[in-house]
Amino acid sequence: MNKLIFTLAAAAFLAGCTQESQNQFRRGIQNWTGTNGVLEIYAGDKLVKRFMKIDKISTAYGTDDSSPRSYRYGYGVMDENLNAIVDPGEKRVYFEISDFATNYIFFESPR
Repeated sequence: MNKLIFTLAAAAFLAGCTQESQNQFRRGIQNWTGTNGVLEIYAGDKLVKRFMKIDKISTAYGTDDSSPRSYRYGYGVMDENLNAIVDPGEKRVYFEISDFATNYIFFESPR
């Protein structure tokens, strides 16, 4: 009996830790503030869009219910020719990415 209670308590504890870890991870990627972020968007294994010099990505929240929405948004320079350099004429634009439908990698630029 004591072994069963211990096992159930341990399982509940681990499940709680796992959920908290997931929540902390999710909060960490929902909002990012930095100085030189890069967002790359992929179609399968092909890079199709890149935004550079991102200083903030935020999670959208509902106006009426304040619930988090399933997309993030920000501003960055669209790298039109995908050469990883902000060229003359490339403009800063607003973008949105879906949590569910967008294959992307976001990172702080190493340059």
